Amino acid sequence: MLQTNRSTLTQFLIEERRRFPQASGDFNALILDVTLACKAIARTVAYGELGGAMGNHAPEDGGSVNVQGETQKKLDVLSNELFLQRTEWSGHLAGMASEEMDLPHQIPAQYPRGPYLLVFDPLDGSSNIDVNVSVGSIFSVLRAPKEVINSRFWEAPVKRYVDECLAGKTGVRGKDFNMRWIASMVAEAHRILMRGGVFMYPRDTKDPLKPGRLRLLYEANPVGMLMEQAGGRASTGREPMMDVVPTSLHQRIGLVFGSKNEVERIERYHREPAQAKEGEPLFASRSLFRD
Repeated sequence: MLQTNRSTLTQFLIEERRRFPQASGDFNALILDVTLACKAIARTVAYGELGGAMGNHAPEDGGSVNVQGETQKKLDVLSNELFLQRTEWSGHLAGMASEEMDLPHQIPAQYPRGPYLLVFDPLDGSSNIDVNVSVGSIFSVLRAPKEVINSRFWEAPVKRYVDECLAGKTGVRGKDFNMRWIASMVAEAHRILMRGGVFMYPRDTKDPLKPGRLRLLYEANPVGMLMEQAGGRASTGREPMMDVVPTSLHQRIGLVFGSKNEVERIERYHREPAQAKEGEPLFASRSLFRD
């Protein structure tokens, strides 16, 4: 048997993991997912015209143009899809970006999120594929920035709403959303009055004694009144803001305001039973029988 000092990628990752037993293993698992994507791309490239993957990407085989202004090949699009399919579901990623996509790719809402960002050129050199020149995939793994607005403490209905917005076109909402944070509610309210959207500073579970950060009497109520007068809606998430009866001078409260339809959606999520998560019993906290 031929003995060499070479090791496979899997061996290398296992050996590195043994050196750092405190590591979570997410990075190793992500690299293996990327490896599977690259193997699938290599197989597609090897089949070439036999697999129907040669030539320009539609429309009319003249080729679409990516964000770099380059004509996309069929293999560009297929390779990009393989990267997404092999990596987005695993729970190791917070998001992705690709040379072939105009916008960052949000992880679909049905999949868990992880600590890393994956950026990649799915098939570098694809313009030369017809003349049998070498091609390859280039990628980088980055640490995702820490989440903002204390999102790990949000209640389940708020997490559900934000996850659906982050999923964009690939999610249940079927369109992309933008997220902004000015850190000034006056400025946020002005922008929403001019441009639309929804503002959220919801209650969370970080401190049960503080059911929100904004003050009811001199922040939430005045802005809520303006939004309702403009045809929008203001709410705690559970009830209209203008229906809340103050119990103390500096009472704090969670606040959601803006587009009437969006705020009503968030209220509906608070009314609906919690959705079962993967690994939970089939009926979660509900029984088989309705009330």
